[in-house]
Amino acid sequence: MELPGDLPDLPAPRRSNSLSLAEARRIAIAAQGLGGPRPAGEAGRAALRRMVERLGVVQIDSVNVIARAHTLPGFARLGRYDIADLARLAYDGRRRVLFEYWGHEASYLPVALQPLLRWRMARAAQGRGIYGGLARFGRERPELIEAVRRDIVARGPLSAGELTHQHKGEGGWWGWSEGKRAIEWLFWAGIVTTRTRRGTFERVYDLSERVLPKPVLETPTPSEADAQRALVAVAGRALGVATERCLRDYFRLDVADARVAVASLVESGDLVPVTVAGWRQPAYLSRGARMPRKVAGRALLAPFDPLVWQRERTEGLFGVRLKLEIYTPAAQRQHGYYVLPFLLGDRIVARLDLKAERASGTLVVQAAHREPGERPDGLREPLLAELGLMAHWLGLGRLRVQRNGDLSHVLPEQLLYDHATA
Repeated sequence: MELPGDLPDLPAPRRSNSLSLAEARRIAIAAQGLGGPRPAGEAGRAALRRMVERLGVVQIDSVNVIARAHTLPGFARLGRYDIADLARLAYDGRRRVLFEYWGHEASYLPVALQPLLRWRMARAAQGRGIYGGLARFGRERPELIEAVRRDIVARGPLSAGELTHQHKGEGGWWGWSEGKRAIEWLFWAGIVTTRTRRGTFERVYDLSERVLPKPVLETPTPSEADAQRALVAVAGRALGVATERCLRDYFRLDVADARVAVASLVESGDLVPVTVAGWRQPAYLSRGARMPRKVAGRALLAPFDPLVWQRERTEGLFGVRLKLEIYTPAAQRQHGYYVLPFLLGDRIVARLDLKAERASGTLVVQAAHREPGERPDGLREPLLAELGLMAHWLGLGRLRVQRNGDLSHVLPEQLLYDHATA
């Protein structure tokens, strides 16, 4: 089975050792699959699978203000698609092509990456690279962890709430039951994984050997160094051009491990050292990265979209400082509660605080702000087109715009959609 880190023998692209900031932006946008028009109509499951394989990781988050956060990268790149297809890719028995594990936080990952993460699972089983409280629990309660494992072996797939072992113990770390802590330790160690999710987005766990496809289970385990090298190669292709820190952050690697991997990929020619105008740190260009003369994408990006999840990189590429303000007191928020930056071409031109009011079938723009220097009138049509596409995808029949922010006035206060003719 070919691992995602295995690279074909391609000639190294002819590149200068320096890139302008505009070139770096176009490379990054193209690498993320955001550089051109979306498919016409509704994208199918195959397109969704290719998108996740291209990114290598989609961060899972249960925030559901618009739609669950992990469904939004697919919309940004594909437009309308069936959200149920993402669940099918992740939970369709042994035919699944995605699985859940700690990639960039809790993530959907292509199943082919599972062998590349076994070193992380092995370290977790030793109490390394995991939360201190969970590591301590693993040392102090191995008999309970084994009892929970046997419970799953005997009874089949279980949620944490269905475990026999529910005693919280003194203190109740994070408010979790001891059974929940035991099953999370087993998840980190790769012994169990998510078999499915229930309607409340509750995980149902099962033994990894009963969930993952047979070819994945039979793939030999690479060495730590080879696995980390392959993960950095995946990150490099997904980012296009990136600093060592950003390559490391994509799969949350340790500094020392990432540096060894980057050096190895530079030696092999899979990463090409470059300088990017305005960046203080050296950068690395992925071999085979496309450098389009222009990009023509249009997308509302989730806060956890891999194009923008690394805030320092976002500021370096686009000159925009993003902050997730969910946990900021309402009176202190600058742009809103759940804010999506709006990518137009090779610029982030605006930010919208959006909410889906499902009971009334309304997509609400709670606030709209333009970025400095952007002309509001030039943003009206592309923004309305994007909002209309999002409403269609979510099955919402109307748009309501609240007059908050310096861009809200160019949008209609109310708009009805006829998706049957869209």
